[in-house]
Parts: sequence; structure tokens; C-alpha cells
Amino acid sequence: MTILGVVFAVALLIALIAVLRVQPFIAFIVTSLIAALVLGLPIEKIPRSIERGIGDMLGSLSIVICLGAMFGKLIADSGAAQRISESLMHLFGPSRVPLAMALTGFIVGIPLFYNVGFVLMVPLVFSVVYRSKLPAMVVGIPMLSGLSIAHGFLPPHPSPTALVAQFGADMGKTLLYGVLISIPTLLIAGPLFARTLKHIASGPSELFKPTTLTDDQLPGSFNSFACALLPVVLISGATFLSYGNFDASTRTLIDFLGNPMLVMLVSLFVGSITLGVSRGRKLGQLMEGYGHAIRDIAGILLIIGGAGALKQVFVESGVNTELGDLLGSVPIHPLVLGWLVAFAIRIALGSATVAGLTAAGIVAPLIEISGVDANLMVLAVGAGSLMCSHVNDSAFWMFKEYFQVSLRDTFRSWTMMETLVGTLGLIFVLLLNAAL
Repeated sequence: MTILGVVFAVALLIALIAVLRVQPFIAFIVTSLIAALVLGLPIEKIPRSIERGIGDMLGSLSIVICLGAMFGKLIADSGAAQRISESLMHLFGPSRVPLAMALTGFIVGIPLFYNVGFVLMVPLVFSVVYRSKLPAMVVGIPMLSGLSIAHGFLPPHPSPTALVAQFGADMGKTLLYGVLISIPTLLIAGPLFARTLKHIASGPSELFKPTTLTDDQLPGSFNSFACALLPVVLISGATFLSYGNFDASTRTLIDFLGNPMLVMLVSLFVGSITLGVSRGRKLGQLMEGYGHAIRDIAGILLIIGGAGALKQVFVESGVNTELGDLLGSVPIHPLVLGWLVAFAIRIALGSATVAGLTAAGIVAPLIEISGVDANLMVLAVGAGSLMCSHVNDSAFWMFKEYFQVSLRDTFRSWTMMETLVGTLGLIFVLLLNAAL
């Protein structure tokens, strides 16, 4: 009966979001209420359970995600993203434009949330297309694969950050492992796959005509790269140092300095000075931009909170333990199982973030039972949540309209690229698991 209750809850969530088009936060709360009743949670405990689930989830994530949104906004508005793109283009030269675009998407995708990165980078894609005379797909798919990989695998993006908290993983290790699997995935799903798409004709609508800053309006290359990659450097550095033979007080200091909240705060402060104030932007302008970033991320925070409510209902009703026992007995590798659950929900719901967070509440007990590396489970679920983007995913339609291609060619290019990212991501996660 318990397992049937979980299946019913997931089916209800899918129906509310995918069929009835209910706002995801509302859908999560309604599903949590009904699931609590179906699973036999005492009525007097239900409101407190939902409140606790939302609070516990957002309490550990809201600061990191909000600071990350502000930092991404700064990278976009300052022109650092455009400078990174132009610098890589110059470095790799005309013959390796797809590789340069893939690396641009990946580097810029680390601080930028996906939708912001998509809207920001697509005009730059067509600017490169006009200059290089290459097919738009050959330039665009590598760029977007880099954005997608960063979105699905790397903190401080919302889904990986939330999965780290739910699975009890380590932010630094997840980031390091994520970069390791991202590089080969990016090379195959980006420049290599793009070579098969040369025949697809594409051209931007006048609505998306590129607008770029002039060279004197852009920050320097070193400044742009250093600021965009600063969170990665700080978190990774603290993780490496944690393996050293230090005394207790030094280790405590390293843990403090590598805390994601502090890292994002320091990165935002440094970026505000070097990309903002020192280049003539007023503090008030920066704060106004940060306010817009918070408004943009509010919907994602609500979705994360709603997912926390459903997870807490599963925990307090005892279904968490039963799910763990059931999934642990399935003759499939735990990482593959986590990937499959996220894959199935992604197909049904469309949103990679919602798919990853919903899957997390189901597969979390599997980590303790199987003993699988929690950091790798974050990446496996993230890979599954990127699979097979199709007509219920807003990014599918954004790609189709921006690149002005048919439905068939959208499936052939965008959907196939996302599927390659998800499949290769799982393969490299399994290889990394075997090597550890």
C-alpha cells in the first residue's frame, strides 16, 4: 500500500503540472497534502511536516542560490560573458570555433542560471555565425551543450545544489567530480555531435538580432575569466586542502573558507568591485540588478521548497525506509536506478530541475542502503534529469524559435544533444565510480 501511495503521489504531481498546467509550487503542496493523507500521516502532523520540509530545504540552499543568481546577473550585465566568448574565439582561431563555443558555454554556464544563459548566449552565437560563416547548428549546439552540462551537473545551479543537500553529499567533491565527467561529455555532445548537423538550415528571427557591447565597454579577459571561475576555484581549492594533514583549528578554518555560502558572498563582492564599481558602475545600479536576479530566481526557490515538502512527507510517513528497501532489492546498479527515476520524471514533466528534485525524494534512501557515493548519485540524477527534452520543456521551444528550425530538426538537434549529455553523463559517472 505504501509503494502504491508513492506511485499515486508522483502520478498526481505529473498530472497537475503536465496536464492541468498547475504552477509547480502549488502542485507540490497539493500533492504533499494528499500524499500525507494517503500514506496515513496523522492529520495534526501534516501542516507541520510540510512547513518543516520547506524550511529545512530552503534554509540550507536559499542563500547560495540567491547569491549565485546575483553573481550570474553581474557576469551577464558587465559584459564578462561576451569577453569570455571573444577571448576563446581568438585563442582557438577560426578552425576551432565549435570547441571555443563549447568551452564558452561551459565556463559562462557555471555562474549563469540556464534560462538567463540561454537568452544571453544565443545572440552571441549568431554574432559568431555572421563572422565565421559557419552553420548556426555547428556554432550553437556546442555552446548550448556547455550551458546544459553546467546546469545539470555543477553547483551552484539549483538542482545540483539541492541534490547535494538532500543526499548529504559534499559540495566540493560534487563540483570536482562534475567537472571531470563534464569535459568528455562536452567534447562529444558539443563539437563532435555538431558536425553531424551541418545540413540543418537555421537563421535567427529579426527579433533575436544580435546586440553586442563594443570592445571598450567590455572588461578585460583576465578579469572576466577570474571572476566567472572564482567560485569554482575557491570551492575546489578548499576541497583539495581538506585532504591535507592539518591540525583541527586549521581544518576548521579551511572548512569555513570553503563553505559555499561564504564562497558565493566573496565572489559576489570581488565581482561587484572588479566588474562593477571599478569600471564606473554605481553601487545603486548593481543593487538594482541584484534585485532583478532575486525576482527571477523566486520561482525556482519555491519549486525547491515544494520538493522539500513532499520529501518530508515521505520521511515522516515511513515510506522513505520502504522505498529504500524496495529500490535496494532491484537488480540494477543504484546509480543507474537513480538516473532512470530522474529520466522517467523528466519525460513526464519536462523541467530538469523539477525532475531532479522529485527523483531525489524517491532515491535518497538508496544511498544509505547501497553505500553508493552520494556525490556520484547527485551527478547520476542530474544526468537523468537532462534526458530527452521534448515538447513539454520550455527550452525545447526556445531553441526552436531562436534558431528558426522545424520540429523535426529540433528533435534531431536539440533533443538529441540533451539525450547525449544525459547518456554520456551516466556512462562517465559509472566509469568514475569504478575508478574510485
